[in-house]
Amino acid sequence: MQQQREPSASESYFWPSVLAIVLHVLVFGMLFVSFAFTPELPPAKPIVQATLYQLKSKSQATTQTNQKIAGEAKKSAARQTEVEQMEQKKIEQEAVKAAEQKKEEAAQKAEEAKKADEAKKADEAKKADEAKKADDAKKAEAKKAEEKQLADIAKKKAEDEAKKAAEEEAKKAAAEEAKKKIVEDAKKKAAEDAKKKAAADAAKKKAQEAARKSAEDKKAQALADLLSDTPQRQQALADEQGDEVAGSFDDLIRARAAEGWARPPSARKGMTVVLQIGMLPDGTVTSVSVAKSSGDGPFDASAVAAVKNIGRLTEMQGMKPSDFAPYRSFKMTFTPEDLAL
Repeated sequence: MQQQREPSASESYFWPSVLAIVLHVLVFGMLFVSFAFTPELPPAKPIVQATLYQLKSKSQATTQTNQKIAGEAKKSAARQTEVEQMEQKKIEQEAVKAAEQKKEEAAQKAEEAKKADEAKKADEAKKADEAKKADDAKKAEAKKAEEKQLADIAKKKAEDEAKKAAEEEAKKAAAEEAKKKIVEDAKKKAAEDAKKKAAADAAKKKAQEAARKSAEDKKAQALADLLSDTPQRQQALADEQGDEVAGSFDDLIRARAAEGWARPPSARKGMTVVLQIGMLPDGTVTSVSVAKSSGDGPFDASAVAAVKNIGRLTEMQGMKPSDFAPYRSFKMTFTPEDLAL
């Protein structure tokens, strides 16, 4: 039986050395790739503690090999630690990057939400503006309709006023025509009345002269009778003649008043006015006033003016004080017929 040969020390460490070299090459490749894609970092200073157990039975070459392997292991551990630190840094950077990305996404979402809110507000503002425009248009239409209604009312009012003015003008023209006709008729009537009055005045004057002459004749006759008869007869005749003289003077006053009377249009038959008259012994009329009205002011005033126009009755001069006493202040009744003698 053939005895198996014991491998030498160099042969015993050959494959481990090859394996270590391959491992180192892989680590260096990974480090190269990591250095190409990661930022430069400050060098790490790991502390690696290794305990090497050397066998006394090993040779000097084995010791050197072991020292070399230990150094390589130490370097590999340092590189591994550095790789781990770089991986940790990379993880932290990725976490920071993820946080920043998340923050950017949140900001983007917030921006999108803000834009959506602004778009919503803009849409609401647009709708509100459109509603306001529609409301303004509706109000403008209503105002236009109201203005048209007011214009129609004003037009109708103007037409009614124009029609009324035309009617008033026609009435006025008719009234003017009627007034003109009345004036013409009044002028004609006045002319006829003046003509009649002139004739009546002439007749009245003639009658007054006759009445005055008759009164004077009566007075003369009464005086003659008084002088020729006995005292008793003279007193009786004086009383009788005094009444006649009084009646004659009343007629004389009415006749003289009628001469200056201006008949008012309102004077009617049946009117009666009582005048209070004051006179002096020489026959001067001193005062005339209305004691009892006829109810018609113009007629009362015309009667007062007619008596005042007498001025003085010369026929009353020479009367006895006893005969004149009743005429110092007395009342007389006048009617249109009395003043139209």
